[in-house]
Amino acid sequence: MSKQIMDEAGIRRALTRMSYEIVERNQGTENLVLIGIKTRGWYLAQRIGDRLAKIEDRKLPVLSLDISAYRDDLSQEEKAKAIASFDTSFDLTGKTVILVDDVLYTGRTIRAALDAIMDQGRPSKIALAVLIDRGHRELPIRPDFIGKNIPTSAKEDVQVRVSEIDGADAVQISED
Repeated sequence: MSKQIMDEAGIRRALTRMSYEIVERNQGTENLVLIGIKTRGWYLAQRIGDRLAKIEDRKLPVLSLDISAYRDDLSQEEKAKAIASFDTSFDLTGKTVILVDDVLYTGRTIRAALDAIMDQGRPSKIALAVLIDRGHRELPIRPDFIGKNIPTSAKEDVQVRVSEIDGADAVQISED
């Protein structure tokens, strides 16, 4: 059984609020780079990038990051098959990176993303923006920008749906 906890309007409002928070905390968008973790994090990063462009009248680089090769829960064989699609031509050195993902759970995806980013240069700062923070961290990782905190049990599953892939925007929670 699934329960919707955010609809399209709720997601839109959360991303807009997060965008304004990013501008405020960084005193503008100068030197910012958005990196979205594939798959849904990348679409959310693009949406935040569009909002930031409207707020600050300046388009930001929005990169996608496939962390498959950096995951610690894959076998060596699976890692060897993974193809990282990170744009290595973009130098992150000295930039402020806003790392975007859909759901923050144990923190392991973010750890893998940090490893991937650090392999591409030395940003001056990395901040984390997540649409949903559901708790249950296994690593000391905390988001800087949060769309919504949703306390969950370990038996529950949070699914973020985006129109680009799923045909509609929604956040649902269900029992495993």
